[in-house]
Amino acid sequence: MNSAYTYQKTHRYFAQIADGMEGLGILELSSLGATGVKPAYRGLYFSADNAALYRVNYMSRLCTHILAPLIIFDCHSTDYLYSTARKIDWPSFFDIKQTYAISSNVSHSIISHSQYAGQRLNDAIVDTFRDRFGGRPSVDKIIPDIRFNLHIEKNRAAIYLDTSGGSLHRRGYRKESVDAPMQETLAAAIIRLTEWDGQTPLYDPMCGSGTLLCEAMMHYCRIPSGYFRRKFGFAFLPDFDSALWNSVKEEADGKIRELPKGLIAGSDMDRQAIESARADCDVLPGGNKISLLQKRFQDIKNLEGRTIICNPPYGKRLGSMQDTQLLMKEFGDFLKHRCRGANAYMYFGNRELIKSVGLRTRWKKALKNGPLDGRLVKYEMY
Repeated sequence: MNSAYTYQKTHRYFAQIADGMEGLGILELSSLGATGVKPAYRGLYFSADNAALYRVNYMSRLCTHILAPLIIFDCHSTDYLYSTARKIDWPSFFDIKQTYAISSNVSHSIISHSQYAGQRLNDAIVDTFRDRFGGRPSVDKIIPDIRFNLHIEKNRAAIYLDTSGGSLHRRGYRKESVDAPMQETLAAAIIRLTEWDGQTPLYDPMCGSGTLLCEAMMHYCRIPSGYFRRKFGFAFLPDFDSALWNSVKEEADGKIRELPKGLIAGSDMDRQAIESARADCDVLPGGNKISLLQKRFQDIKNLEGRTIICNPPYGKRLGSMQDTQLLMKEFGDFLKHRCRGANAYMYFGNRELIKSVGLRTRWKKALKNGPLDGRLVKYEMY
């Protein structure tokens, strides 16, 4: 394909983001230099120059993948999909010694089988390399060097290069975890919705492996979400500008600030959870300043005037539904009697537990955690 790729002509990209986070995503992408941000199914379309594209990948706390469209076309058969994909100069993106992976999704189209559509795209890539080099690169579905995405909806196909090079929710600080850890993008959305700015100390009395604490620190200290990421998919684009990328990274890293001691703290009754939280927090630069204790919230004297955040345990992590309801009632009493002047934010993966707290809510906001249609709830303690 001699002409420019679609993203080069339009400077439009697609950001994948969880349901319920679109509004926050629009604000975040705009703050990172993206323009014309528009919501779409399971994501956001936006315009960006190369600097903004690099910045979004390096600094977005809410998006999971940033996709660059290579070609968009009407597609009514897998044979046409193959022949069109064969026009792409695949060796211009990666070489025969590197690995790749393809994800595919098909809906409301004559082509109805996602896996077979992905296989036909794979055939086009393999045949292009074999014709030119007499061999083919290998597929690696776990940690490939480069990722491609095929999306066909209503007989309209788009082939993307994943400029993130893997899900952006993997920050790199999670070394240990307890069962069912909260996804980093969800924790970041919770921190954003609290509007916490460091003016009050932040405390998580049921911190688990510390994801909320880590995301709170990254937010306050302005640590880019991709700080530990070794490579990004945008480096495979034919117009990648390494000098510009280094400039974007240096500018973002230059804004990192230290965490004041005592500003972020947490506790949990489970010793293993605290050990996991300590290991994860210590990965962050200055993360040893996050205070962690093995303690039941019932044994905390008070948390007056704090910003309190937590993701209460439920389901298998706690036992029966009745046990969980009793714990929530106990925590509601704790907030009422020992947390005067505090704003408390609780994320409920199981919305049925909200009423068990026994406190009037200030607001509820829908936030999904994988298959769970959860709610973030705010309580104001006077």
